[in-house]
This record gives sequence, structure tokens and C-alpha cells, in this order.
Amino acid sequence: MTVTDFQFARKNMVDHQIRCCKVLDASTLDLIESMPRENFTPAHVRSLAYMEGHVPLPCNQEMLSPLQEANIIQHLALTGCERVLEIGTGTGFLTAMLAMQAKEVVSCEIHDALAKAARSNLEQHGVSNASVLTINAMDPAAMAANPAMREPFDAIVLGAALQSIPAHIEAMLNDGGKLVAFLGQNPVLSLVMRTKVRQTWQQIGIFETLLLDMEGLPATRQFVF
Repeated sequence: MTVTDFQFARKNMVDHQIRCCKVLDASTLDLIESMPRENFTPAHVRSLAYMEGHVPLPCNQEMLSPLQEANIIQHLALTGCERVLEIGTGTGFLTAMLAMQAKEVVSCEIHDALAKAARSNLEQHGVSNASVLTINAMDPAAMAANPAMREPFDAIVLGAALQSIPAHIEAMLNDGGKLVAFLGQNPVLSLVMRTKVRQTWQQIGIFETLLLDMEGLPATRQFVF
């Protein structure tokens, strides 16, 4: 596909996959239409960059779908002053979009090969306010030991499916901050947004969807009687 083909595919994606699904925020639509998603997609599946579905990535991972990405961006409604934690970098596409709307993004990726690819993609696109860490974000001790986690965050994005949000992740969010997560158990997941209000949480459901399970969770012990 040529550059023009990708530009046409991108506009078609915005018009027929995103705008028609109640993502109507102008800044969100402008951001997505300006971002070359194909540049963050592995070469052998680049033709799939603008399909509504999950593009396969190395390490048995996948990109979020365009509609999932659009809803995350729209509901966070970043203003440019936020510190954002992303868990599940992939190749860095959502990382780049978050960085364009936030002050700083710290992104955690459990797979070193993906983390390296994301760093390269972000550098090639001039994104200087996002850092990618190779770390298991589901490990409380590993997160506590990392200097980047010593200051709280204004927004958190969990980019894989969870049955519940780990307590150490919730504790990293500032009062008034927003957390977006895919909650449930496949095949029934909901993309939700939680807002932290002092010691309580306000939650809204965005839509039902599908996504791979989060990696790196502690093994569940089974008792044998």
C-alpha cells in the first residue's frame, strides 16, 4: 500500500469505525486521523493497520483495536498537564497518542522485544515525553523499586484484560485521577473508566469488548483437600 492508500484507509477508519460508534470528540478524531498507525504495525501485517480488530504483534500479543484506542483517548480527556501510566506498551501507538495529549507518559511492557520496538517507534516519530520500561507491572515489588513509580499519576491505562485491578496500581493514582481498564473474564469484558474521589471510586462502563488477558499476574494457589 502507498502512503496515499494508508491516508485513505485512516480516514475511512475514522468515519466508519470510530465516529459512527459515538466517539465524537473533535480533538480525539483529529489526533487519530493524524497518526500513521501503519508505522507502528509490523511490516508483514501492515495492510491490517486500519481494520477493526486486533492486529497481531510479536510475543503472542496484539494491538488494541482502533475503537478501543479512540474510547480510551476520548474518556481520559487529557489536557496536556497530566502524568500518565500505561501498562502494556505493545509497539507504542497508544503511547504516542497519550504523549501528544499529556505532559509525561511512563509505559510498562513485560516483553523486552516489544519495549525495544516501541522505543524505536517513539524516537522515529519525535515523541520525547514518553519513556518505556521493561517491567512486569503486575509485580508490586518491581513497581515499588522503580524510581519512575515514586510519584503518583493523574491517569492510568491498563491495556489488557483483568478480573480486578491490583491494589498497588490503584494506589498510584492521584485523587481526582482517571483509570481506564478492561475488566471481566473473557469472553465478557467491559472497558470501564474509574475516577478516584478521595477514598472512593466512581465507575462508568464504556462498552463491551474482547482483549487478551494481562500477563505477569501472580499464580493463583489451588488447595487440594
